[in-house]
Amino acid sequence: MSIFERARELAVIQSAAEAIAWDQETYMPSHANDHRAKQLSWLAAHAHEMATCDDWRRDLEDAENNDTGSDPKLTTNLRELRRQFDRATKLPTALVARESTATSLAKHAWAEAREKSDFKAFAPHLEKLLEIAREKAALWGYANEPYDALLEGYERGTSTAAVATLFDQLRPEIRSIAAAAVQKSNQQSITLPAGPYPVAAQQKLNQQIAESIGFDFTAGRIDTTAHPFCTTLGPHDVRLTTRYDENDFTSSLFGVLHEAGHGLYEQGLPADDFGLPSGAAVSLGIHESQSRLWENHVGRSREFWQKWYPVAQEIFSQLRDFPLDKFLRFIRTAAFSPIRVEADEATYDLHILLRFDIERRMLNGSLCVNEVPAAWSEGFRELFGFTPKNDREGCLQDIHWSMGGLGYFPTYTLGNIHAASLFACAKSDANIASAIGVADYAPLLAWLRQNIHAHGSTLDPSDLIQQATGKKPSSEDYIKHLTHRYL
Repeated sequence: MSIFERARELAVIQSAAEAIAWDQETYMPSHANDHRAKQLSWLAAHAHEMATCDDWRRDLEDAENNDTGSDPKLTTNLRELRRQFDRATKLPTALVARESTATSLAKHAWAEAREKSDFKAFAPHLEKLLEIAREKAALWGYANEPYDALLEGYERGTSTAAVATLFDQLRPEIRSIAAAAVQKSNQQSITLPAGPYPVAAQQKLNQQIAESIGFDFTAGRIDTTAHPFCTTLGPHDVRLTTRYDENDFTSSLFGVLHEAGHGLYEQGLPADDFGLPSGAAVSLGIHESQSRLWENHVGRSREFWQKWYPVAQEIFSQLRDFPLDKFLRFIRTAAFSPIRVEADEATYDLHILLRFDIERRMLNGSLCVNEVPAAWSEGFRELFGFTPKNDREGCLQDIHWSMGGLGYFPTYTLGNIHAASLFACAKSDANIASAIGVADYAPLLAWLRQNIHAHGSTLDPSDLIQQATGKKPSSEDYIKHLTHRYL
């Protein structure tokens, strides 16, 4: 069996695990969680054994030895398979299985703890996941701190120090823009007309909009969950989820636009290369650039709503006497909210600065788990000027830690930065800009397909952005975007 056949076989097993993990978050009855944890643990262990076995090593070495360099894609796939293999073989199968079980149980515990706003109920699970994360970091090795090893798994080619430097540079600008934007919004407070906005009507509008920007519903669907996400179960099976608020239809809509951005990326990857690096997303920062581009640069634009607001007014009668200009001010309102997923663009990155700091401290041992709620409140007060009223609105609001996703959060701000650069570059094409002006996003999607999606993970994230935009990754376009939109 060739190494590529092995990689494709592994992808089938991993996609089966994704299918039952998706079910766990959407339709699975709560009492089934213990058995589901066993299923996922077995699949994770089996997949890890396959990807680190002697046969895999032998076939990879044979392919590397026989590579003449005449096929760049083949060479790149081998390079990335080698990178993945070397990283995977440093982890024992027992640890991989233990982590899978721990995350399955932790996600269930997190959902219950969040519902009850009870961090103490989740704390033992977080302790266990931190212990596993530190074990993994020690086995992988790192240059300066454990966070380096975890961050590499989400955003290869960067480091904790590089992210910290970037964030330190951004912090004063982001805080200044956020404060000014919030003050401006407070001077022209806008309230959405009272609900209800029925869930069924929201679902109708959300699907129409997702389809209009290019999401293929013959190869995907939208479901409901506690925390919106996108997952891929196969080359033609991309699942979006959102949650609904009958008092504000924009909550689910922007959730769908965000997740559809992820979904468009997944649907744009080379389907024939599923299971190979050339058919996989390169990083979470690049993934997040796609979701934030569609959610914010497209979804909060005047051009977008000049097309879709009349449709929304037909579906929701209470909007008919609410002018478009007022609605635009509403969806661009800046406010210091405790909830990250509901935060506006101007204040969003403050949430990431907080999480990055807390994660680093937890991993290096300078912050104990039982100190997290207090540290969260202290950090939040420093950035936002107030404290969340409870754990549900504070340190329990995100699912990521329960998923074992430590090291994940910086990719959101990296995604914001990349999204602004990509959108600015795409709009420099007169044909794309003209189409965007009439809410025709097919040319924009085609540009992203060609410059981002088609490359899979054959380039490092920073190289991919530089090739697409013609310049090294920079926050310049992002700061310009925030300043123009909010100030």
